Amino acid sequence: MTFADLGLSPELLKAVEAAGYTVPTPIQEQAIPPVLMMKDIIGIAQTGTGKTASFVLPMIDIMAAGRRRALMPRSLILEPTRELAAQVAENFEKYGTHHDLKMALLIGGVQMGDQVKALNEGVDVLIATPGRLMDLFERGKILLNGCELLVIDEADRMLDMGFIPDIEFICSKLPEQRQTMLFSATMPPPIEKLSKKFMNNPKRIEVSRAATTNKDITAFRVNVGQRQKRDTLEWLLQNDHVETAIIFANRKTTVRELNKYLQQRGFSSGEIHGDIDQATRNKELERFKSGDMNILVASDVAARGLDIKGVSHVFNYDTPWHPDDYVHRIGRTGRAGAKGRAFTFVAPEDAEAIDNVEKLTKNKIAVFGKDDVRVELKQADEAGEKPNADSRNQDKPKRQRKPREDKRREDRPRDEDPRAENDSAEDTGSRPEKPSRKKSRSDSKPREARASGKIRRDDRQDPPVEPGEWNGPKPGFLDVTFGS
Repeated sequence: MTFADLGLSPELLKAVEAAGYTVPTPIQEQAIPPVLMMKDIIGIAQTGTGKTASFVLPMIDIMAAGRRRALMPRSLILEPTRELAAQVAENFEKYGTHHDLKMALLIGGVQMGDQVKALNEGVDVLIATPGRLMDLFERGKILLNGCELLVIDEADRMLDMGFIPDIEFICSKLPEQRQTMLFSATMPPPIEKLSKKFMNNPKRIEVSRAATTNKDITAFRVNVGQRQKRDTLEWLLQNDHVETAIIFANRKTTVRELNKYLQQRGFSSGEIHGDIDQATRNKELERFKSGDMNILVASDVAARGLDIKGVSHVFNYDTPWHPDDYVHRIGRTGRAGAKGRAFTFVAPEDAEAIDNVEKLTKNKIAVFGKDDVRVELKQADEAGEKPNADSRNQDKPKRQRKPREDKRREDRPRDEDPRAENDSAEDTGSRPEKPSRKKSRSDSKPREARASGKIRRDDRQDPPVEPGEWNGPKPGFLDVTFGS
């Protein structure tokens, strides 16, 4: 099936073709025809499936007939975040190029003057966040009794953000005779109740099981102690073929601190969270989209609505508090058929949160291990010779003066290595006896080497591995096994 088979106008098909699309996605294929027939729609689809175009395209043709009036938008699209609203506005600009339609964007963080001016001139399509819309409505700057069509997008996110009372108030001010569309990735009971209250015999379209993750995304959990997260993240950024990445944290303070740390380590990164004004957020997003920086550290304000092509990796620096957020976070990669990788850092205190994620997605998240590391292996020695202990210890004269102790360390099985015991004790919250400053000097060099990305086997004192396997050093976090 092509877009031409869906009943869209020739002008709209021309715009779609110019955008490079020929075959509709499943949600577009099933939603566009009934929308054109003016039916109410409930669309359930995971992020990245093209559901924005599934209502934008038919709306353009529907709104093509009619007359604009001052202060009375003819259609309304409600979005939970500024970024999502801006993304929908970009879609209207792209696909509506051959139609005489006026659009207004009502979002917080920007001056009201231009928004009020656009409303006074009359708009066909109003895209708004509930907060700014309620503000202008209470000021008498907008009338909703002429709205013919309503779209509630990302309804489950609206619920999480506490917007449902606002949406109920807005719906009560709209005409009873209208077309309503509701789109959501999941369908919790409060959203079901909302749909029954404000929709008329809606057609339900579900193109994927609720709360499933994209099949093009390879997801891992990384068991790591809270204080080892930075080193682990840095190691993965340097070794897993990261092209562009979004790193999610639960707190705004963590976002700021992590971005500062990455910049100090030489990474090209930026940040986006709720405390940043809209102009700066737009600037950071544009830098990320254009490639001026390749790492974006974000809070959940950016978990939905970032439609950026080519994001190769998503890192959940913090396991999300709400399992639904996991689906939307990792949905920033693996878009439009591309492959992506997602890593979730799981500290001991995150055991319940990660269990809730796995219950929601009905999938066990694989624990990251050496077989999954995508770093290119160095050329193995043809003779298969293993490096000797002297070459590994040439930079550590103190350890050379104690060859028997080193020998015992190398011969000791991995699970008896006192370093592994210390790591395990640290991750479970019990602190081992703190060594003296003098005794810990031997560990300073590997720590510095890890920070610079130049870690050598001789610095880590790891036992050699067979040629063709992981060529070292073996990341310490691969041995953390709690909760797996």
